[in-house]
Amino acid sequence: MPSSVIRFFRYSPEKRELKVTFVSGRLYVYANVPPEVAAAFGDSRSKGTFFNREIRDRYACRDVTHELAG
Repeated sequence: MPSSVIRFFRYSPEKRELKVTFVSGRLYVYANVPPEVAAAFGDSRSKGTFFNREIRDRYACRDVTHELAG
């Protein structure tokens, strides 16, 4: 199901990093996300709701939007 908030995401189990691209074009990397949380995010029917409830404000993140444009 497409999300009205999240355009794309990718999880790196080796680094335990979740990269989330929002429809606004902003890209954030969330650190130390457990594999089971990333898997549940992928399986969730509403990515935005899951993100807000289980990821946002729970894991350290950094905005890497401008690092890609660099």
